[in-house]
Amino acid sequence: MAAVFETFREQASTYFVYIAEAHAVDQWQTDSNEEAGIRVLQHTTLEDRVAEARAGARRLGLSMPVLVDGMENAVSEAFAAWPERIYVIGADGRIAFKGGPGPWEFDPEAAGRALGEIVRAEG
Repeated sequence: MAAVFETFREQASTYFVYIAEAHAVDQWQTDSNEEAGIRVLQHTTLEDRVAEARAGARRLGLSMPVLVDGMENAVSEAFAAWPERIYVIGADGRIAFKGGPGPWEFDPEAAGRALGEIVRAEG
């Protein structure tokens, strides 16, 4: 996603939306997180979620803006985002690309192609 952000940063708004922790140690910790020393409890407060969003953005080296879903998980539910998903939304507010659920169907290249088509059409 970093490449998509960098490619289109002057033409489109791109955001990483942090939702409920996908790999919380008290729910579904992964071996790769364990090996990397990443141990995150599922958030119980918005402050915890914001703090982990910041920490995760630093770990991932994200340069794009990071937004945080509220504790009612409205964004996650509205976009069927858990554990991860990519959407491209046109200037008209309509969904132009809906990626499959991650991690197996997480496809930044396909999202980048869809965004490129929008930028060319609107350009």
